[in-house]
Amino acid sequence: MTWWSLVRFLHVLSAALWVGGQLTVSLVVLPLARRMLDDDRRGQVLRAVGRRFGLFTGAVFLPVQIATGVAITWHKGVTWTSLALPGYGRVLAAKLVLFCVVMAAAGLHGWASGKGHPSLARAMAVTAMVGSVGVVLLATALPAT
Repeated sequence: MTWWSLVRFLHVLSAALWVGGQLTVSLVVLPLARRMLDDDRRGQVLRAVGRRFGLFTGAVFLPVQIATGVAITWHKGVTWTSLALPGYGRVLAAKLVLFCVVMAAAGLHGWASGKGHPSLARAMAVTAMVGSVGVVLLATALPAT
């Protein structure tokens, strides 16, 4: 195992925790909270889950993704110019653009949730989750070496 294998492992692990967390909250926690908790308690629990997940995002996910992503692209010799080239460059560029969209949607979800705009919050949560799955799909198209 090389140093770069560890960097790539941390990048993938962090992404898995982020996407897995989104899917777990959406597919497991939310349906159970809707079914088992009254409106007041459900709101308290879901706000607490959202705050905790947001804290994880800011304190762990984003720093790890950015640091390891920059390191991997530097190691692979990626340049701004190479992002426009067919193959690896364009796939990576699409992944980066979609990642930015996902982060914006996640931020809007948090804002809308806090300001009492449930329809916008739900739309942004779905956008972030679907976009995150798209980021993972694009990542699988990138060679590991």
